[in-house]
Amino acid sequence: MRRRDFMMLILGQAIAPPLGAHAQQPTSPVVGFLYPGSPETMSARVAAFRQGLSEMGFLEGRNVTIEYRWAYNELDRLLDLASDLVRLRVAAIAAGTTVAARAAKAATSSIPIIFSVAGDPVTFGLVASLGRPGGNLTGTSNMSAELGLKRLGLLHELLPGATRFGVLVDPQAPTAQSIITDLRTAGSTLGLEIEVLHTSTSDELDVAFARAVQRRCAALLVSPNPLFRIHQAQLLSLEVRHSIPIMYYVREDTEAGGLLSYGAAMTDQFQQVGLYTGRILRGEKAADLPVLQPTKFEFVINLKTARAMGLSIPPTLRALADEVIE
Repeated sequence: MRRRDFMMLILGQAIAPPLGAHAQQPTSPVVGFLYPGSPETMSARVAAFRQGLSEMGFLEGRNVTIEYRWAYNELDRLLDLASDLVRLRVAAIAAGTTVAARAAKAATSSIPIIFSVAGDPVTFGLVASLGRPGGNLTGTSNMSAELGLKRLGLLHELLPGATRFGVLVDPQAPTAQSIITDLRTAGSTLGLEIEVLHTSTSDELDVAFARAVQRRCAALLVSPNPLFRIHQAQLLSLEVRHSIPIMYYVREDTEAGGLLSYGAAMTDQFQQVGLYTGRILRGEKAADLPVLQPTKFEFVINLKTARAMGLSIPPTLRALADEVIE
């Protein structure tokens, strides 16, 4: 063997990885993202979820993979979608709503599940307690189902002479009954009548608005549900067409043209879901991470929509707003 060839052989052996080195390289964790709605209305929340992950050192496409599963409001698909994530042996599942968290819980008792839910996760049987969840679930509660009195009070300040308000509720939602009870209690406190308008499909939304007109509802509240996010454009159109003010529960709907919204800052909530997911990927246990409640709420008014509906927003109400969209 020539000296040059001999030196190249020695050099190659020095820099070559040992046998099996590729098999020993750590693989990137895979995280599931389960949501009953569609991606079109979730871009800001998904970005916040990724931000939370990145703050824990996990960047999508670099050292973590996210498998997205969308049910497009076909709720009976959620269990199959969750089971598919389990078959992939994901390291954790981020569940965007109560129904998604329930489906994930039914699919696995071992893979960590990090949720963002609208009501009390203890009542829904997701965790043993807020402080010590136990089991394989934890996450955030945005308290959307418990804010009826605040939302109704803001609507009443907008329309002080009104006595009847409607609430759009999907009867299939696990939070439906608690929302109805909460609003009726709030209505009784304020001396108002609450008209419950059940709707589970796009066609039923048209029927619900026709009933709201017939029953002379001064304004409507939208209950927390992916159905109303999916049909956002239809809701916005019906609101202006019938000149019935709507109180939404997330700012995205007001930014898109809705009149009012009040609720937890959902981007903050999903960022926390991302942070918790990252902490679990680093080795912490869901059972030891307390369920978080929101610290930031947003009241947003869209004046352009108010003008289109011929509504005057009282100065006192404008002063309460965190943001007024001109």
